[in-house]
Amino acid sequence: MLKNYIKIAWRNLWKQKSLTLINVIGLSVAFGIALLLCMTALFDLSLDKFHGNSANIYQLYTTKQTKKAGPEASNSFPVPFAPALKTELPAVKNITRFFQSGILALYKNKELNLDMVSVDPDFFSIFSFPVTEGNHNMLLKGKNDVILSAKAAKKLFGKENAIGKTVKLNLNKQEQPFIVTAVLDAFNPESSINFDIAIRFDNKPDYAENLDKWNNKNHAVYVQLNPETTVEKFERSSRAFLNLHYLQDIKDGKDMGIKPDENGQLQQLHLISFADAHFAKYENGKAVIIKFYPYLILGVAFLILFIACINFINMSIGTSVNRLKEIGMRKTLGANRTQLFFQFWGESLMVFTIAMAIGFLLSNTLLNQFKTLFNTQASFAAILSLKVDIFFLVGFLTITLIAGGYPALVLSRLGTLQTLKGKVAISGRNNLRSVLIVIQFCFAILLISGTMILWSQLNFMRNKNLGFNKTEVFSFPLNGRENNRLDVQRLRNELRGNASIESISAADNNLGRGKDGSMSTSVLGVDYKGFNLKTNMLIVDYDYLQTLDVKLIKGRTFSRNFGSDSLSVVVNETMAKQLEEKNPLDASFMMDDSVKYSVIGVIKDYNFQGLDNQIAPITLFMKSDWDLEYVYIKAKPQQLANAFEAVQNTWKKIEPGAEFQGSFLDENIDRTFKRERVMTTIISSGAVIAIVLSCIGLFALSLLIVRQRTKEIGVRKVVGASVASIVFLLSKDFIKLVLISLLIATPVAWWMMNNWLNDYAYHIHLNAWFFVAAGIVTIAIALATVSFQAIKAALANPVKSLRSE
Repeated sequence: MLKNYIKIAWRNLWKQKSLTLINVIGLSVAFGIALLLCMTALFDLSLDKFHGNSANIYQLYTTKQTKKAGPEASNSFPVPFAPALKTELPAVKNITRFFQSGILALYKNKELNLDMVSVDPDFFSIFSFPVTEGNHNMLLKGKNDVILSAKAAKKLFGKENAIGKTVKLNLNKQEQPFIVTAVLDAFNPESSINFDIAIRFDNKPDYAENLDKWNNKNHAVYVQLNPETTVEKFERSSRAFLNLHYLQDIKDGKDMGIKPDENGQLQQLHLISFADAHFAKYENGKAVIIKFYPYLILGVAFLILFIACINFINMSIGTSVNRLKEIGMRKTLGANRTQLFFQFWGESLMVFTIAMAIGFLLSNTLLNQFKTLFNTQASFAAILSLKVDIFFLVGFLTITLIAGGYPALVLSRLGTLQTLKGKVAISGRNNLRSVLIVIQFCFAILLISGTMILWSQLNFMRNKNLGFNKTEVFSFPLNGRENNRLDVQRLRNELRGNASIESISAADNNLGRGKDGSMSTSVLGVDYKGFNLKTNMLIVDYDYLQTLDVKLIKGRTFSRNFGSDSLSVVVNETMAKQLEEKNPLDASFMMDDSVKYSVIGVIKDYNFQGLDNQIAPITLFMKSDWDLEYVYIKAKPQQLANAFEAVQNTWKKIEPGAEFQGSFLDENIDRTFKRERVMTTIISSGAVIAIVLSCIGLFALSLLIVRQRTKEIGVRKVVGASVASIVFLLSKDFIKLVLISLLIATPVAWWMMNNWLNDYAYHIHLNAWFFVAAGIVTIAIALATVSFQAIKAALANPVKSLRSE
C-alpha cells in the first residue's frame, strides 16, 4: 500500500509539475536559509557552554548605591579582591583574575605582537582549554611560566618543540624571559575567550603598586562555586566580606545620606552565569540578560519558513477544485477518509522531503559566503546534537502536518456525489486563503520597514558629528620595543615639516575599534567636596585637542609652557556639570594617591563611547609617568594617502619589528557598528527572501485563479471588456489584501522599531514615510506579480477560452 501511495503521489505531482516546481523552489530556499539562520542563532546561544564546569562558572559584578545616579554596576575589580574572596568565602572553589592586553613577544630574530591574558593558575581549572603539550596539572605554577596557543607556538617556533623554550615578553618596556610550559589546542569556535599567550597575573606591570589598593579597579574576575552553593547563598554570604573590606567607603556613604538597597546594603556582590555574560547589559545597577539578536535570527528564520508554508497551503487549497472528480471516484471505489488523508499528506511529505534535501545542499553551498557575510564561526556542528536533531525532526513533521495535513483534511472530507459533479464549495476556503495572504504580507511589510529604519539608523550613526575630526585623523597602536613616549617624540622629529601632516598627538586609549581590535575606557572615582564622582580617565599628550579638533569652550589646554600641567586636568561639559561650580576652573579634586589636580580647561562634549550611551564624564590628564598607547595623526585635506604612507614608512624606520596597524578614525568608528551591521544584513536579507517567497505564492495563486476563471474572462472579452478592466478585475482582490496587511503591520512595526531605537541615546526619529515607502514597495511588487498573469489572460484569444462551450 505504501508503494501505491508513493506512486500515485508522484504521478499527481508530475501532472502539475509547474505548481510542484514552484512549491519545491519556494520551500527549498526557505529551508536552506532557515537552516543557516538557525545554525547562527544556536551557535550564539551555545557560546561558552562547552566548558566542563559551565554550570558553576560565573562572572562577578558589584552594585554600589549612589546619592545622585542611583545604583551603579561594575564588573571591574581591584588587585587584592579575588585572593581575599577565595580565602574568606568557602563557597568559592576556584577564582581567577582576568586582564587582556597586547604584548610584544621576542624569540631569536622574531618579534610578534600577540594577544595576552594575565590570569591566576585557577584559570585553567575553571575553564576547559585542552593542552596538547605540557602537563595540565602544572599550568602557571611557576611565576615565569608562560602558556601559548597552538597558533602562537607555530608563529614563534615553527615546527620546533615549544616546551622548555625561552621567549622574551616586553613587559613595561622591559624584556623579561619566560619559559614555555604548555601549548593549548586550537580554541573551540564556541569560546568567547581567545588569546595567544597567558602569563600569571602577578607579572602584570602595575601589580605590585596596586597590591593593597581596593579602589583601583582594572580587571574582570571569574569564579567557580562549589556544587552545593547557590547564587543566592553566595550573594548573602558575600555581604560581610564587602562590609569588612569597604568599611570606610560604606561609612562615608552613610554619612552622605545614601540610602541602602532592599537588603540594607550600600554595596552588593552579584554573579552572572559566564555563558550569559556576553549577553549582559548593565541597567540600574543590575545585569540584564538580553538574547535579542539570536532570537531575532530565529524569528526571521521562522518567518521565512512560515511564508513558504503559507504558499504551499494556498496552492494546495487552490488546486483542490481540479481534483474533485478524482476524490469522488476514489471514494466510489471504496477509499475511506483516512486513506485519502494519508494520500494527500503523503504528497505534501514528498514535496517537503525533496525541498528539505535541496535546502540542505543549498545551505551547504552557501555556508562559506554566509559566514563571511555575517562574520560568524557557526557551522553544522551547532545543529548536530541529539536534542537539536530531535527538535528539528519534530518541527519538520509538525510543519508538514500543518502545511500538508490541513489541505489533505479538507479534501478528504468532501462528499462523494458532489465531488463527482466537480462543483462543490469548500466552506471558508477563500476566507482562509485571504487570511493567510494577509499574514504573509504583514511579515513582509514588517521586514521591509524594519530594513529601511535599520539602514537609516546605521547611516545616522556613521554620519553623525561625534565632536571630533574622524575623517582626517588616523591612529595606530604603539606596539614597538622602545619606550612609547620616546617613540612619539621620534615620530614628531622625523615627520616635522612634512607637507601632508598637520599635527601629532597620543593617548592611552583609542577612539573606536582599531585594527588591533582594542576598545576600552578607564573609569576612576574622584573625591570632590565629600562626594565620590565617577569619571572616565584619559591620559593624553600635547596637541591632543588640536589634532582631534575637539572644541575648547573655557580655559586652556595642556601647554609646553606650563610645567605644572602634570597636576592639571581638562574636563568635558558633563564632568563640569558634576562639579556643580559656577566656574569649573575654580575646581580641584583629590585622587587615590592623595594628589590634588586642578581644572584648567573645559572641552565640548564629544562621543568617545558608543552612540547607545549618553556622553559620560571624562577627564584628561597629562602625566608623564603614565604610558601612552596610541598615536593620532591629523593629515591635511587632500593629503590623506600621502600622510598615511609617510607615517607608515617612518614607523617602520623607528620600530622595524613592529606591525603598523594604522586606520582612520571613521574606520574605527564603523567597526563598532558590527552588531548593527549584522542585524541590518539579517533583516534586509530576510525582507528580500520574504518578498520573493510571497511573490512566488502570489504568482502561483494568480495562475490558479486565471485557470479557474478562463471562461469568465473569455465571455467578458466577447462582450467588450478591455484588457485594463480584466487586469483590474483579477488584481483588485490581491491589492486589497496587501492594503489590509499594511494597515495591520504598520502599528506593529512602529512599536517594535521605536522600542529598538530607544536603546540608543542618539537615534533617528520615526516618521510615516518609512511605512508609506514600505507599503508602496510591497504594493508595487504584488501588483507586478499578479498583473503578469492577468495581462496574459486578458490578451488571450477568447475563442480558445470558450471552445469547450
